[in-house]
Amino acid sequence: MKTYILGLSAYYHDSAAALVCDGEVVAAAQEERFTRKKHDPAFPAHAIKYCLKEAGISHKDISSVVFYDKPLLKFERLLETYLSYAPSGFRSFLTAMPIWLKDKLFLKKTLKRELSAVFSIGEKEIPELLFNEHHQSHAASAFFPSPYEKAAVMCLDGVGEWATTSMWIGDGNQLTPQWEIDFPHSLGLLYSAFTYYTGFRVNSGEYKLMGLAPYGEPKYVDLILDNLIDLKDDGTFRLNMKYFNYATGLTMTNKKFAELFGAPAREPEGELTQKEMDIARSIQWVTEEVVLRLGRSVHKETGLDYLCLAGGVALNCVSNGRLLREGPFKGIWIQPAAGDAGGAVGAALSAYHEYMDKPRTVQLPDATKGSYLGPKFSNEQITKYLDKIGADYIQVEDDQLMPKLAEVMEGEKVIGWFQGRMEFGPRSLGARSIIGDARSTKMQTVMNLKIKYRESFRPFAPVVKFDKVSEWFEHEGPSPYMLIVAPVKEDKRNLMSAEQDKLFGIDKLNIPRSQIPAVTHVDYSARVQTVHPETNPRFYHLLDAFEEKTGCPVLVNTSFNVRGEPIVNTPEDAYRCFMRTEMDYLVMENILIDKTRQPEWQEEGDWRNEFALD
Repeated sequence: MKTYILGLSAYYHDSAAALVCDGEVVAAAQEERFTRKKHDPAFPAHAIKYCLKEAGISHKDISSVVFYDKPLLKFERLLETYLSYAPSGFRSFLTAMPIWLKDKLFLKKTLKRELSAVFSIGEKEIPELLFNEHHQSHAASAFFPSPYEKAAVMCLDGVGEWATTSMWIGDGNQLTPQWEIDFPHSLGLLYSAFTYYTGFRVNSGEYKLMGLAPYGEPKYVDLILDNLIDLKDDGTFRLNMKYFNYATGLTMTNKKFAELFGAPAREPEGELTQKEMDIARSIQWVTEEVVLRLGRSVHKETGLDYLCLAGGVALNCVSNGRLLREGPFKGIWIQPAAGDAGGAVGAALSAYHEYMDKPRTVQLPDATKGSYLGPKFSNEQITKYLDKIGADYIQVEDDQLMPKLAEVMEGEKVIGWFQGRMEFGPRSLGARSIIGDARSTKMQTVMNLKIKYRESFRPFAPVVKFDKVSEWFEHEGPSPYMLIVAPVKEDKRNLMSAEQDKLFGIDKLNIPRSQIPAVTHVDYSARVQTVHPETNPRFYHLLDAFEEKTGCPVLVNTSFNVRGEPIVNTPEDAYRCFMRTEMDYLVMENILIDKTRQPEWQEEGDWRNEFALD
C-alpha cells in the first residue's frame, strides 16, 4: 500500500502544498498561481486540490498532513521578544496579538477547519496532523531530494520559530542538527532591512536589491561591519539591534539607521540614485562574505565535500555562485523553491523519512524532476479555451514548430512559452516563460519596459543547453534552477572603451557587454539556467533549433507574468498576459498564436476561472 503525505506551508507568504508518495515528490504548487494573488499567504486550498487530482487520490489515501513549522514555538519567540524589548515593542505587540489570538495560536483547530472544508468531510475524518520545525522543513527540502547520500546542510532565512541560520548533517534518511543562530540575529532580516531602506518591498524585493548591486560601488561595507553586524572569522554574527526596528516595531529600520546612512529610507517607486546602488552593492558584499565564511567553517567542521542549501537567503544566486567557485565544496545543491513554499516539500519528506523512518533512495541528477511539479494542459484543453474566446491560432507539430520559433526569435520577436508541468518555486524554468534572442541589444529594454512593466535596471537570465554552458560561461556542470550566477566567458565579452569604463551607475545599462548582451549584467555576470533533455526535452529541442539557425545555444528566459502578478498557470492566464503586453507570439504546447491576428482584447470582470482545476 502506498504512503501519501501532504505537506503544507501557509499564513506567512508564498503558501504552498506538496504531495509525497513513498518518498517521491509527485506534485507541488504555490497557492498564488491559482488565486492570482502575488505571494498569497492564505490556506493553500487550490494547491491541495491540484495535488490530489494530479495523483488521482482522495483524502482517504493520505496518511498524514504535515505543517511546515510549529506555531507554539513561534508564539513563544514573539512573547519573549516583546518582553525583552518592553515597553518599546508595545505597538507591534498590539498589532500582532489579535491575529495570533484569532488564528495562529490555535493553528491546529484552524487547519482542521480548513482541511475539513477542502476535503468536504468532518474534522474527525481528517488524516493525522503533524507539525515540523521550520528549519527542519528547510533542511529536509534541501537534503532529501539532493543527489548526495551524505552532505552538510545550511539553512539561512529571515526567521523560523527561533532559528535564522542553522547547520545540519544529512545522512541517508536522517538529519542531525549541529548548531544554529537565533532571532533577532538574522542575515535574511539584515538583507531585508536594506531592501526596505532602499524602497523595495520586503519578502519580494530582495532580488531587486541583488540586481541593483552591480551598478554600485561597495562604499558602505566598513560602515555596515563597524556598526550593524559583528561578523566573526567563522561566519557567525550578531546584529546591533539599536539600528533595527523589526523586533519591536512595524518597520525594518529606525531613525538611528537612517542617521547612519544620512537620509530617510527611499520612498517606494521614488528615484533610484547612485547612493541606493552603492548601498545595494555594499550589503550584497557583506552577505556574500557571511555565506563564504559560514561555508568554509561548515566544511572544516564536518569534513564533508557536499553542501545543500535552503531558506530565503539561498535564493541569492550571486552568493551561491561565489560559494561554488571560491568555497571548498565539490558540489552544492540548492532547493529550487528555497523559500517558505519549499517548506511544504520539506515537511512532507521529513515526516516520511524521519518521523516514519522510511528509507531514502538517492536519485540523479536529483529527485525534484526539474521542479516541474505543477499542472499541465493538453492541446485539446488549450484549443477548447481559445475557441471559446474566438482566438486565432494554428496547431504545429514540434518538427516544424521549433525551426519556426527559432526564425521568429532571430527577428527579435518575443515569445510567450507555455508547455508541460508548471514550475514549483519562484523561477520560470522553461514551462511558463517569456523567451527571446539573447544576442539582441534591445531585448532587455523591450522586455523590461514593454512586456514586464518593471524597472529598467533589472537583468534577465540566460537559458543554455547544458552541454554548451562552459563554452559561454565560467561554469562547469548543471545549473537547472537558475540559482547560480557565473561570469560570461572572456572570449564572449566586448572590450570597453576608456570612456565606457568611466561610466557609473545606471549609465552602464545600455553598453552591450558581450555577444549575448540581453543576459549579461553590467559586471559581466549572468544568472545561468542549464536545460537538460531528460527533464525538459521540448525546451532543449527549441534551444537546439535556435543554435542550428544562429550558432548560439543561448536564449533570454524570464518568468511569464507582468510586474505584480504571479507566474501564469492556465491557458487563460497565459493568453490574458499575452494580450495585455507587447509579446509577439504565444506558444501553448503545439498551439501557435500570432498577436497580429487576434481579436481585440476585452477585459472581463472576475477572471479567476473555473479553468484553474479543469
